[in-house]
Amino acid sequence: MFSTTKYYHRLFDCGGTSLPFLDTILNMAALSAWFWNEKFWLPHNVTWADFADPAPGVEYPKAGHLLTALPLALGIFAVRILFERLRHSYSELQHLPYLRFIAGPCAYILHIHAEVSRKAQQNPVLEKVFTCVTKCPDSRQLNGLAKQLDWEVRKLQRWFRHRRNQDKPTTRTKFCESMWRFTFYLCIFTYGFCFLWQSPWMWDTRQCWYNYPYQVLTPGLYHYYVTELAFYWSLMFSQFTDIKRKDFLIMFVHHLATVSLISFSYVINMARVGTLILCVHDASDFLLEAAKLANYAKYQRLCDFLFVMFGAAFIGTRLIIYPFWILNSTMFESWELVGPYPSWWLFNSLLLVLQVLHIIWSYLIARIAFKALMRGKVRNTYWPTEGDISATIAVVFNL
Repeated sequence: MFSTTKYYHRLFDCGGTSLPFLDTILNMAALSAWFWNEKFWLPHNVTWADFADPAPGVEYPKAGHLLTALPLALGIFAVRILFERLRHSYSELQHLPYLRFIAGPCAYILHIHAEVSRKAQQNPVLEKVFTCVTKCPDSRQLNGLAKQLDWEVRKLQRWFRHRRNQDKPTTRTKFCESMWRFTFYLCIFTYGFCFLWQSPWMWDTRQCWYNYPYQVLTPGLYHYYVTELAFYWSLMFSQFTDIKRKDFLIMFVHHLATVSLISFSYVINMARVGTLILCVHDASDFLLEAAKLANYAKYQRLCDFLFVMFGAAFIGTRLIIYPFWILNSTMFESWELVGPYPSWWLFNSLLLVLQVLHIIWSYLIARIAFKALMRGKVRNTYWPTEGDISATIAVVFNL
């Protein structure tokens, strides 16, 4: 920090005249030096300078690499828009074979059409109440509005019901969104699994810690990490353009936490064990999206089968593989081969919190599957948007 300060003083020395933005630059440099404190982020006797000038042909992870994820996230977001919202008739698809696997045409082929909901009558007073006060007024509020507008209470109840329905995503919209996520999750899981299959640390997790943190960054690891990071950045972007849902804040915090964990683990070169964590969490997500696709297309038996498969994969990966394979490596093997340091405690604490969430979600999924077997087919009022994102899962069943 002191060398940086002296550098900026020499750079902006103008005969004793202080430039207006010099203090701001110095404060930012001091804040950066404080945040990236080597004593916190790196093992003992390791400094950031050790990664600055690697040998020829050797590359280590750097924070600047993560900037590539931002334009890639915009590209993924653009591809998603094309994937979900292009609409063609079946006759048009005959002449556009490369569009046959886009979500809109697939929904058309499966006879999933956008429902035309009845729009609420335009009324500035009720619209203000709906947007600023409440979407579900109680009897006292309804009586007050009835007197103000000279409407019947039943008419007001009907208006608010129609207005709420306007904001609900249609089955076609939900189908297209789930198809995009199914496609991405399946592709990224396939890529990650194939990459890890050829990686020694998949078969011996102690390889994650040999010679740590001086582990060479390979192109496959870099592409896997940056693509995952870009996808979660794109989810953050899309939240502000998608239809607002009740779990908006929970989802935003989840995406932000995921982006932070991926970024920090990359910068301190915990990327090897990070790839294992990413692959384990991607293993069940595409099955959940597949089950939702079957549900929207009204293939009920297929939906039930896929949901059971999702539950088995989720519980197997989150309650067996994750704790006994990954946590064992991050907590015990790393302690033996590297030793603890401040950020080690932070990351393992977060991984343990994640395991607690895995237990809660697994219980909810097992309860859903049990009720489905006992009562019949599963019908959702709210599907979890991703395998491990939502804090709660609310599902009802047909008797």
